Amino acid sequence: MGTLSGEVLDKFSDLITTALGLVAALAWNAAIQQLFTQLFGEAGGALAAKSFYAILVTLLVIFATMAVARAAERAKRLEAERDRGPLGLGRSKE
Repeated sequence: MGTLSGEVLDKFSDLITTALGLVAALAWNAAIQQLFTQLFGEAGGALAAKSFYAILVTLLVIFATMAVARAAERAKRLEAERDRGPLGLGRSKE
């Protein structure tokens, strides 16, 4: 039953991390929208500003996601190499 509680804690950790990321994203969203309102005015460039903002945020998310995926892949590869040991024989699972 230790595995089940470990899985539950792992999923709970993922959910909490995701929720906190969403809170941070919403805070940044509000701050960046306020910045665009100050730069472009309320009505003058509202559509252009929101379009530019949406494109900018989308590109940032794409590049950030790619960077995180590459870092995770590197970490997995290093962990696999470490688990094989210096001679590539692998460790015993004690």
